[in-house]
Parts: sequence; C-alpha cells; structure tokens
Amino acid sequence: MELSPNVVLITGCSSGIGRALALEWAHRGHRVFATARRPDAVEGLDVPGIERLRLDVTDAASIAEAMAEVIRRAGRIDVLVNNAGYGLMGPVLVETPDDLRRQIETNLVGVLAMVQAVAPHMLREGRGMIVNVGSTSGILTTPFAGAYCASKAAVHALSDAMRMELEPLGLAVVTLQPGAVRSAFSDNAMQIVGHMSLDDSPYAPIRTFIEQRATTSQDGAMDAAEFARKVVDALSRRKPPRIVRFGRHSVMMPLMRWLLPTRTSDGILRRRFGLDRLTGTRRGR
Repeated sequence: MELSPNVVLITGCSSGIGRALALEWAHRGHRVFATARRPDAVEGLDVPGIERLRLDVTDAASIAEAMAEVIRRAGRIDVLVNNAGYGLMGPVLVETPDDLRRQIETNLVGVLAMVQAVAPHMLREGRGMIVNVGSTSGILTTPFAGAYCASKAAVHALSDAMRMELEPLGLAVVTLQPGAVRSAFSDNAMQIVGHMSLDDSPYAPIRTFIEQRATTSQDGAMDAAEFARKVVDALSRRKPPRIVRFGRHSVMMPLMRWLLPTRTSDGILRRRFGLDRLTGTRRGR
C-alpha cells in the first residue's frame, strides 16, 4: 500500500480501535471514511481527512448505500478495515440461539458482506488491502465468552481463506488479533450481562465472575491511540505481516493456548473465573 494518500473505509468507528485507526490514518494524510451503525456515534470525528457515514454491516441496503457514496466521493477504496462488532458475554446455557445468531451476523457475516461489497472495486484497481479485526479471544477461549470467542475464531478462519484466495488477485488480507485495548467494549458487554436472567441458572452463585469477564478486556488495556499507531506502522510496510498482534496479553494468550496442555489451561481459566467454586459446591452436596 505504498500509494498515498489511500482511501480507507473503516467499520465500527464509534469508539476504541475503529475510532483510533480512523484518527491515525487521517493524521497521516489519508482519506478516511469512518462509519458506524448510528450516525451520532461518529459525530466527534470532525478532523481533516475524515468523512463520516452511516453503515450497518448487518443491513445489505445500508452497505450498498454506503459503498455507492464512498465510490461517488472518492472513486475507489484502497483499504477496508472490518472492525464492527461486539462481545456477547455470559454462560452458553443462558444465551439463546437468537443471541448467538446476532453475534455471528455482526462479527462474522458482516465481514463477509463488506468484503464482497468492496473487493470488486479493489480488483478494478488491481490492488487493495483488507484488514479483518479478530481477537486473541479467538485463539484462547475463555469461560463466559463462548459466543464471542467462537465468532472471532471464525473471523480468523475466514480471513485465512480470504488471504490465500485473494492474494493471487493482487489483494492483501491482514488479520488483526488485538489483546486488551481501551474501548467501550466492556460497557456494552456489561449491558448484555445485566439483561441476562442468571438468578435461576446454575451460575447464579458466581454472577460477579461473569460480570468480571465482561470487563476483563479493559484491565491494564493498551491505549487505543498507541495501538492504532503500531497497527498503521505495521500495515504501512512494503510487505505487511499477515497477522498483527498488539495490546495487553496479545502474546501471552496465544502462548497459553499453544504451549500448555488443554487440561492445564482449562484449570487456570476455571479458577480465574470462579468455576472451581461451583465444582466445590457440587461435591459438597
């Protein structure tokens, strides 16, 4: 991606990673289309180089409208960042199938829909970069985040296939696998947990641990602006890496998954999130 300025389209710019990446690319002189499902969510991005648009990645009409507007204004798209998503937190026994469908529709199907909408324009230019935002939670699954972890693991797999299929056509595909990065992620996750009916579930005694999982991503989290600088630096290389990891625990979590026996990592995570207390209660009966 050596031509400058690039035209960059980013989904999910209301806060955190998406917002920080929009600001970083704009500060470097690129033309950025910052999008969000709600127009008011990007009202604060009034800086030179950033143009704001409504875009709901779960709505085909919204995608088509946003794409037409970007092409009308800029004529092309050089970089697509698929960042829109949220974290469904809670025990898998409590989440409904519809909860899971909404999670997958936003975090995974939205990625595919955006790539299929943008790739034809990139192919006409003979170049382009697609950046899919996964998570280290898609590498190491944790309790009370099964749906979210599954959606991000699927993003990684889909990105792997895209990378191999699109590279011969001149398009680069990069997967971001952030660790903890400061954002509103935990606020949204806590709202979801707050609306869950846990009182009659087997997990009622450890509700505080479930709430703790919803906020874990913000414990010692990397500043989003610092994360964005590191990411854009990496993506600006002549040969950018295929997988980019920054943020707290972005190294530790993959190593834990790959180096420790499953029984050992399961035990660590059960204790971390209070599940050993349920085991003790059951044995005491």
